[in-house]
Amino acid sequence: MRTITALEVQQRNKERVNVYLDGEYAFSLTLIEAARLRKGQELDPSAIEALRSADDVQRAYDHAARFLSYRPRSEAEVRQNLAQNQYSAAAVEAAIERLAGMGYLDDAAFTRYWVENRDTFKPRGPLALRYELRQKGVAEAIIEEALADFDTEDAAYRAAAERARRLRGSSRQVFSQKLGSFLQRRGFDYQTSRGVVEQLCEELNAEDPEFFPADPDEDMP
Repeated sequence: MRTITALEVQQRNKERVNVYLDGEYAFSLTLIEAARLRKGQELDPSAIEALRSADDVQRAYDHAARFLSYRPRSEAEVRQNLAQNQYSAAAVEAAIERLAGMGYLDDAAFTRYWVENRDTFKPRGPLALRYELRQKGVAEAIIEEALADFDTEDAAYRAAAERARRLRGSSRQVFSQKLGSFLQRRGFDYQTSRGVVEQLCEELNAEDPEFFPADPDEDMP
């Protein structure tokens, strides 16, 4: 048995308390957990291990919660971040389970967020979205469900419309090549890219007859 000889609030973090056993620093706990202890209390080895383990989980949970506060994350991202910060496998599993139970970790919700965010601010095609989500460890079934109603042509059109206007003065051939390549880099397939390029070609020409320079061959007898 070991005896608690002091409980001291940390100077740098007033939410944590240092626990001293038999005159020596042993571990730290959250203020709430430390409130259950008292000076002079005796702890056996199993009780000490239980306190340490519970605190490991709490610290992992708090770290993950901060990580999630910046933006939604996939479960795999949170696992990787906790592992990189050297939390034990047991603490990681317990923290993940708690976060999921509280609704803070949900890969389906995360995937919907990712697709909607990309579609709003930087439209990308299904190929690019699938790649990004796979890199974040999202299961294939969840990705497929999130992309089931994805309007690829609309996203491609919006992605290309602004870029297209920067190509004013290019020949139709150069316009088509550059815009088509741009869309394919954004993850749109060839068929979709070609259709959108042709549509914009016609719309811009109708809107501004001088958008494309005259073909010198047209003036030849």
